[in-house]
Amino acid sequence: MARRPARKPTTTHDLDARKATILETVVREHIDSAQPVGSWSVAAHSDLAVSSATVRSEMLALEREGYLAQPHTSAGRVPTEKGYRYFVDHLRAGVVGEPTQHQISEFFTGVRGEVEELFARTSSLLSQLTHYTSVVVASAGSRTPIASCQLVSLDARHQLLVTVFTDGTVTKHSVYVTFDVGYGEVAEASRQLNALLLGTRLDERLEVPSRADHVADLVREAVATLHATVPTTEGEQLFIAGSSRVAESFDGVETVRQVLSILEQELLVVSLVQDILERGQSVAIGSESGVAPLASCAIVVAPVTVEGEPVGAVGLLGPTRMKYEEALATARAVSQELTQHLEGHERA
Repeated sequence: MARRPARKPTTTHDLDARKATILETVVREHIDSAQPVGSWSVAAHSDLAVSSATVRSEMLALEREGYLAQPHTSAGRVPTEKGYRYFVDHLRAGVVGEPTQHQISEFFTGVRGEVEELFARTSSLLSQLTHYTSVVVASAGSRTPIASCQLVSLDARHQLLVTVFTDGTVTKHSVYVTFDVGYGEVAEASRQLNALLLGTRLDERLEVPSRADHVADLVREAVATLHATVPTTEGEQLFIAGSSRVAESFDGVETVRQVLSILEQELLVVSLVQDILERGQSVAIGSESGVAPLASCAIVVAPVTVEGEPVGAVGLLGPTRMKYEEALATARAVSQELTQHLEGHERA
């Protein structure tokens, strides 16, 4: 699918206190009910001590300014993309409730297995907690720093190179040489490999030893073997959970079909998540994604880092009337726990 460049978030200006309160009330009411919100409801559910007629006048002004829309004559108003953007930009940082935080902490305390399984199960956890479709992106190994390297001697000319990355990923490669090496030389080669590779990434160019001895030759061969595994294309992995929740989030059959079709395009989804993070945003609303079928969707993301280096991201996809406070708080809580888990894995 051809993708338009992602739109920057709509520029909004600070509203006066009364308009801001009315807009917030409309957004919250619409998120809860999925129905247009009338002035009488805003007057009843806001802290404003004004009549519904005054509220109606202010809602009309908000409509003229592009924050609200009236889907039907004589009906209430619904937030526009600009209205949601204002609401999200003025949200205070929320936190998950104690039961949810306990559930997240318990999950990461008990989770075991390979990194791929960890990301897949994290995606399932995020969807279960929020009831939205969740995505977890694991960055390509070529951009993940190396935490340690170890050569294990299998025989005099066959070594096993074990590499641990900061995201917890472990790779194993056979290194073959045409000369015999002893255990002492293998140990020294391991020491030199760690000095050379620690903190580097597979997509970086390195200055390898130029000496002519068995240890230097083994180090060069190990580096060449490791760097030969660098993917030639983007190698991010994507884990999606809760795709069936798309049907619960959207009314139109065609919208559901189009959103599901987008979720099947892994490179596009990964690109969407990366674009949002690169823009310094945590939420993309509607057309901000640059993908027409997602015009009625919102995407919430939170980065996952290890020692300050990005190793992936967690995200949620739902309707534009998403429960933003809950989604943002949960995504951040899960990303923080995942980061701590991966850093603990690295130290171990």
